[in-house]
Amino acid sequence: MTIKHPKGIQSNDSVNEPDGINYARRGMTFEKLINESNQYYLAKNIAVIHKKPTPIQVVTVDYPKRSAVKITEAYYKEASTTDYNGVYKGYYIDFEAKATKLKTRFPLNNLQEHQIDHMISCQKQGGIVFLLIYFSTLKECYLMPFSDIKAFWCDNASGQKSIPYTYIKKNCYAVPFKLRPRVDYLAAVNHLMIQLKGVDQ
Repeated sequence: MTIKHPKGIQSNDSVNEPDGINYARRGMTFEKLINESNQYYLAKNIAVIHKKPTPIQVVTVDYPKRSAVKITEAYYKEASTTDYNGVYKGYYIDFEAKATKLKTRFPLNNLQEHQIDHMISCQKQGGIVFLLIYFSTLKECYLMPFSDIKAFWCDNASGQKSIPYTYIKKNCYAVPFKLRPRVDYLAAVNHLMIQLKGVDQ
């Protein structure tokens, strides 16, 4: 099926296998790893977090069999906000997940203005908002708090077009890869929640 993306929607890069973990399905995307982690969190009653569905407009439909319908062409009706939201320890969680093959930086154009606006709105309501960044070549994942995102996007007086990897490694929370959950980002969220307790959002 062909799905056409409007301006502002990008697909995630494929994720390589982190060292020491043998994934049976090759080419698993970062998104799929997060989805599996969310399924684990849900099954263990740890959190309820889901990927947000994006409405599509169906253009072409085929009927290969009388009992089957196949969508062969569609496009997204509107640009999405962020990838995931849900509830953890009584807090609203909202985040975007991005993967990059670059080793030295994360390009800011991977984010869109409407996504930043959505994050600002969630943060103003007391939600825990962040960005998950996966450096696929380095096989490293980090949680970047909204305060850092805002500093580079909204308060960017120098006009930087990317966030240096060195800044991310030093200032953001490392997210461990495990067998279960695959991407244990809630371990990093726990640290972020401790930080936010003493900060007026």
